[in-house]
Amino acid sequence: MQTDVIATSLPETSALHARIAPGDFIDCYRVRAEASPREAARIITSFPGWARLLLELRRVVTTPFGLINDAPETGDHVGIFPVESETATELIAGFNDRHLDFRVSVLCENGHVHLATWVHPHNLGGRIYLATILPFHILIARDALARVARMPLAA
Repeated sequence: MQTDVIATSLPETSALHARIAPGDFIDCYRVRAEASPREAARIITSFPGWARLLLELRRVVTTPFGLINDAPETGDHVGIFPVESETATELIAGFNDRHLDFRVSVLCENGHVHLATWVHPHNLGGRIYLATILPFHILIARDALARVARMPLAA
């Protein structure tokens, strides 16, 4: 099975387009896979041990700066992220913090699953944070989509 993860532009059909403003970060990766947005999001947010370790390290480093380390406990979640919206083709999850707002989109169409991340930094701290975590974000996102392509999907 092909699990090639490709960096791509955000599909025009994504609701994330309505959020993008100058200075925002947006990236998108895709893989060939048949899945619903909810099922793909479940796989994506089932982090492997090495990624959970990075998230715990993030928790330790960012707590003194007052950043949110646990998603708000409201309503529906996929993994650690609260679901903001869901359609038949796209699930958007994430939340706002003091230093930045972020959302992830899982868009499933035409035999592909797209994983996009949008970040709106509020201040210098948000921009520094984004620059610091970006290499790890890329590793986690690419690994997540490779797992979507490899894993059998639940019924």
